[in-house]
Amino acid sequence: MAAHMTVPSDAQLIKAQADLQRHSLTYLTSMALRCAIELGIPTAIHRLGGTASLADLMAALSLPPPKAPFLSRVLRLLAKSDALSCTEDGVYSLTPLSYILVDGVLIDGEARQIAFPLAVTSRYHMESGLGLADWFKNDRALPVPSPFEHVHAAAPFDESMTLLDPETDKLFYEALAAHDHMGIGTVVRECRGLFNGLESLTDCCGGDGTTARAIVKAFPHIKCNVLDLPKVIEKVPSDGVVNYVAGDLFHTVPPAQAVMLKLVLHFWSDEDCIKILAQCKKAIPSREMGGKVIIIDIVLGSSLETITETELLMDMLMFICTRGRQRDEKEWSTIFTKAGFSNYKIVKKLGHRGVIEVYP
Repeated sequence: MAAHMTVPSDAQLIKAQADLQRHSLTYLTSMALRCAIELGIPTAIHRLGGTASLADLMAALSLPPPKAPFLSRVLRLLAKSDALSCTEDGVYSLTPLSYILVDGVLIDGEARQIAFPLAVTSRYHMESGLGLADWFKNDRALPVPSPFEHVHAAAPFDESMTLLDPETDKLFYEALAAHDHMGIGTVVRECRGLFNGLESLTDCCGGDGTTARAIVKAFPHIKCNVLDLPKVIEKVPSDGVVNYVAGDLFHTVPPAQAVMLKLVLHFWSDEDCIKILAQCKKAIPSREMGGKVIIIDIVLGSSLETITETELLMDMLMFICTRGRQRDEKEWSTIFTKAGFSNYKIVKKLGHRGVIEVYP
């Protein structure tokens, strides 16, 4: 027997309509943030000494005076979403969110963050989201392509994307670097015990070596390898600080006392993660000799004992653009066991990311 739905009260109907409108229009917050980046609003406020009125911004950005009322409405939404701060007198200042969007500002020497919001609000991501219903209706046998591949016949971080749109492909790689490198300084400062006793480490998918260099700077005795695809390594100048290795982590991982996978595994299916971890296990010594795999990735549901909206949105991003996913602790544990590891420990939680040691 079908469950009987109680007719909502007038108050509930009014709230439901407001909630429907909010959910339907939330994308405009992302568009407002993108607009602010493209106009250079965070950078303008920074260059004006950290505070700016509407008139200050109009002049600094050289915008036509008739557009002032419209810019005010964009700024109001950004202030409501904590992208900016605004006083009762209409003076705007930067928040931590907008500070990391200032042109030229690097956090611990890490990549600029503006590439990430620009990439995920690109027309390619928007069109992939619009194609979700068609993707679900498609009856292709597993493994099915991601919704992004289904719509564009190309995949991010693949040669197909380079051929489709070289400029956007470059933006995607800049966004990946911003996504990957943000926070390594915090990890080094907050999780120093993670690196105690280590003599060598291989950073898988380490790109230009930003993460490895940060580790060597804090722990000069650790010899670091950076493993990435040949097309990535060939563009990185040798710096004498870390050892760059061109290769594929599915086939071999340079031997080291520890292997790091920082924001790597969420791009891959469970089956592929098990293959990657099996290669990592081959590259490290026994636990008694200090062997371990260090994983930095989202752990669903471990923030304040609830799954945060950011975690779920990042999971949707993986769903739409890759064949990977975000995982909760139980799902991580299952993968570790299937890859042949004996135990693991969540060392620390930094925001929605977990720092995990996995032992052979």
